[in-house]
This record gives sequence, structure tokens and C-alpha cells, in this order.
Amino acid sequence: MANPLRGEISARLGGRDLTLCLTLGALAELEAALGAGDLMALAARFEAGRLSSREAIAIIGAGLRGAGHEITDAEVARLPIDGGAAAYVGLVADLLEATFGAASTADPDGGAPNPTAAG
Repeated sequence: MANPLRGEISARLGGRDLTLCLTLGALAELEAALGAGDLMALAARFEAGRLSSREAIAIIGAGLRGAGHEITDAEVARLPIDGGAAAYVGLVADLLEATFGAASTADPDGGAPNPTAAG
């Protein structure tokens, strides 16, 4: 079961209930994968409100590995989720909110998390 105090969330992927967590190691992995120089650059990238499929795969993969699952990004890319593309976006938004707080994925007016909104 996910512990929100540790920044963990739960998701049903590939027919399994899994925990995701962006640990410090997972964030370092994302910095390298996404070409962000540091945590502030990584957070700013997410605040921009745009998300590619490749970035979603990297974020979900890092979150799964951060929670202890041994899975590659290629395997993550093949994991089905109920709700399709919108559910993947929601999962990423939930994980980023659990990690960085609501401000990192909310719109500038303080609305709901929306990583797909134009920045």
C-alpha cells in the first residue's frame, strides 16, 4: 500500500496494483534522461505544463523503479492502463503532485493538476 507521506502513489498498470515513488535516485535518473541540469530545472520543466509520451514513460518508469520495481522503460511503454492516454497523464500528474506538491502541476490560477496544458 502506498504511503503518501513518503510521496508514494498507487496505480493499476498491466492488471496489477503497483506503487510509484520518485525517490532522490529516481529524480536523478529523470534529470539525466530528460537533460535537466538539476532539481530546479526538472521541476521547471514539469511546471511548463507540456508532456510528451517519452517523458511520461520516463516519469512512470522512474517512479516504479523508485518504489522498488525492476522494470525497464520499454516494459513501461507496453503497460496498459484503464482509461487510455488520459489515465497515463493523470498518473503522471498524481506522481508529480506527490513529489513536488500541487504547485508544480497546477495551472497558474491554482486550478487542478494539468501537465498537458499549454505553457
